Amino acid sequence: MIRLSRLTDYGVVLTSYMAGNTDRCHNAFDLAAATGLPAPTVSKILATLTRAGLLISHRGAKGGYQLARNPEEISAADIVSALDGPVALTLCIEHGDGACDVETLCPSRQSWRRINDAVRRALEGVSLADMAFPSLPRAAESATEPAVEPPKDGDAPPTTNRAVN
Repeated sequence: MIRLSRLTDYGVVLTSYMAGNTDRCHNAFDLAAATGLPAPTVSKILATLTRAGLLISHRGAKGGYQLARNPEEISAADIVSALDGPVALTLCIEHGDGACDVETLCPSRQSWRRINDAVRRALEGVSLADMAFPSLPRAAESATEPAVEPPKDGDAPPTTNRAVN
């Protein structure tokens, strides 16, 4: 089973909450209360995300944590890599050449590399903004889709020039 860790799942919850409130600093206790996660776990995740450069910490009475970049610039892959390590489905991909005893005999290594690359690209293609605000259209999608006005009463529905096979 390919599954992300609970810490990564919680990390997405925390950063999604922070993405909705980028104008202020968030402390661990307030984040724990807002998300229902245990405060010690929240503190651990925040420290890890800060070390990875995804968060900025501010000291002092009004200190806390903020996203280091805009939510659109942080990918799911960034969060996964910070909390779970690099995206690697098999040992040979994670540790590179020489990590596996049957490497020279393995007929599936290249296929696993392609699968791993596809998973990594999928995670890189989803931003924190996409996860935090799933109902909003993505900027890249809305820029490429033509605007279609709804039909007025009595008008025929709009047609497209797409060929039907």
